[in-house]
Amino acid sequence: MDLRKLKTLIDLVSDSNVSELEITEAEGKVRIVKGGIMLQPAAAPLVAAAPMPVAQAAAPGAPAAAPVAEVPSGHVVKSPMVGTFYLSASPGAKPFVEVGSAVKEGETLCIIEAMKILNEIEADKSGTVTQILGQNGQAVEYGQPLFVIE
Repeated sequence: MDLRKLKTLIDLVSDSNVSELEITEAEGKVRIVKGGIMLQPAAAPLVAAAPMPVAQAAAPGAPAAAPVAEVPSGHVVKSPMVGTFYLSASPGAKPFVEVGSAVKEGETLCIIEAMKILNEIEADKSGTVTQILGQNGQAVEYGQPLFVIE
């Protein structure tokens, strides 16, 4: 596929409400997902490319960008979907877990709301919650670390 055509498609997806676009042509298959691009040549396995960085202009006198956070030690529970992260079942309710909480495999850690559906996210390992990385009421991305269990 022509690079100019690919760039035009990326721009169209980023400027619209479309979150995913897939096109198949003789040369191969292209799937564009907001936040990343996945390319599949005609006879090759699907390969995910890193998300394209967004250039941001820094204000004069602003500090340099913060260094990338270290990967937390322990078992990391990642978001299985894009949505809104909630620590409790309803506003004002007690959170499912807090730092220091002992959890068992299969126990609910949080809720992620996606497309008006509340999805309970369960612990995939037993242990103690040592960090809560998600912010209540904030958007989360697929694969984003949410909790650390040791």
